[in-house]
Amino acid sequence: MKKTEKEQAAWLIAVSGANPGACMRCGRCTAACPVAGEMDIKPHHFASFLLHGQAGALLQSQSIWVCLSCMACSERCPRGVDPARLMEAVRQGAVRPRGETHLSPDDVPALLQEDMPQQALAAAFRKYRK
Repeated sequence: MKKTEKEQAAWLIAVSGANPGACMRCGRCTAACPVAGEMDIKPHHFASFLLHGQAGALLQSQSIWVCLSCMACSERCPRGVDPARLMEAVRQGAVRPRGETHLSPDDVPALLQEDMPQQALAAAFRKYRK
């Protein structure tokens, strides 16, 4: 059975474990984001879209692929909303129905650079695995 957009939004909120209802849309998360200028939907709008049952726009957004998973947005949030978790949940919601896996563990050694921080590697797995 196909979920309605509101059901998808509720599922994404539940999967994220974040509390979008606490968002006061101050924009600090967007101000902290190093790639916000490249996003079609800014981090501070994710909570609002989900609360209003507009999961479809988020699932089609290019922002979920532009996000660096650097967690700067979550660090700056004064209300503990954790926009990075919302972004990750939407990314999972977009990838899972397609059954895609973009990055396999066997592909990783060829992509590594000696000075790459471990956080970047963990973020890549979260971003490119279902």
